[in-house]
Amino acid sequence: MKTYISLILIAVLFSCQPDDPVGQNAHIPFAEEEIPDMSIYHLPESWTTQYGDPISFVDLKGEPLVVVMIYTACRTACPRLVADMRQIEEKVSKETKEPVKYVMVSIDPENDTPDKLMKFAEDNGMKGDQWLFLRGTDEGVRDFANILSVKYKKINPIDFSHSNIISVFDAQGVLKYQKEGLGLENNEIIKHVAKVAQK
Repeated sequence: MKTYISLILIAVLFSCQPDDPVGQNAHIPFAEEEIPDMSIYHLPESWTTQYGDPISFVDLKGEPLVVVMIYTACRTACPRLVADMRQIEEKVSKETKEPVKYVMVSIDPENDTPDKLMKFAEDNGMKGDQWLFLRGTDEGVRDFANILSVKYKKINPIDFSHSNIISVFDAQGVLKYQKEGLGLENNEIIKHVAKVAQK
């Protein structure tokens, strides 16, 4: 699966890169140059947080990420996936004091406004700085889902069928681990998150 994800990410990244005349990027700081080629921090899309603030993935550089894709109107799989994320966050915080960001990306940007994402966060006890909810464009969400190998499809105006994959990225935005969620044993994910957080 990692080879497939890598190929998709390369295609997305390089299709958005302008030609670079010799010496044009000589001023780029070393910290930016060291971002790995396969990092999601190269993705060009802009997102909106639950606070209504614009953000790009590169703004999250330096913290490991635990990422899922949900939508707030979901009444079946998403509540269990959210419960998985809360359990992972609670257990990881006992394993390491290093910061970790838990990112919930909406697959329904048409309906999941920042206000709805904020209410969802509050209703689910996800109000700390470690919790981040993102709303993107339809195209941006689709591209990001392809990178994670998450499948989703609208089945009626308010419902989607979708994969329930939990993805772990290191502090440089490189995918390190994935697992299907929904109430399963999360010790393996917790171990991977704590490991990348301590590097």
